[in-house]
Amino acid sequence: MTSAAEHVHSLLASYPDFPHEGILFRDLNPVFANAAAFTSIIDALAAEFAGTFDAVAGIEARGFLLAGALGYASDVPVLAVRKGGKLPGTVLAEEYALEYGTARLELEVGQLPEGSRVLILDDVLATGGTVAATASLISRAGYSVAGVGVVIELSDLDGRSRIEGIPTHTIVSF
Repeated sequence: MTSAAEHVHSLLASYPDFPHEGILFRDLNPVFANAAAFTSIIDALAAEFAGTFDAVAGIEARGFLLAGALGYASDVPVLAVRKGGKLPGTVLAEEYALEYGTARLELEVGQLPEGSRVLILDDVLATGGTVAATASLISRAGYSVAGVGVVIELSDLDGRSRIEGIPTHTIVSF
């Protein structure tokens, strides 16, 4: 049986100088388009965090794919952490720094019982800004962060330092 890491290594596409010169873009779309690979990723994340979460939160956009599948497989609720201005009703917002400015993430409030353990899922952990902002939103909403699961970690960007103390599982590290 092929492991999730083997699937990622064999199917991941890399594009030099995209979207800017000097950047090596790691494209997970071919991995997600392969049913066996996608299933192995969901199974690996489910096994790593089994029994530790009551809900999953997917970060826009590819985190939605992971959260939807893991929520279904684990029979738990799914939260959508969206880019600013995309959610109706009462939302919490968190701004975070980018290389070239700031961005904002939002979470709709009151979706889960207070104290619910939420597993955060995303495709890539790079500088950690997006995941750290999401962890802050989860905490501010009255939930606890159960952990962070990502498919790829870009280790040289030191994103883990932004989420110290949170259990984090990565399928593949570069």
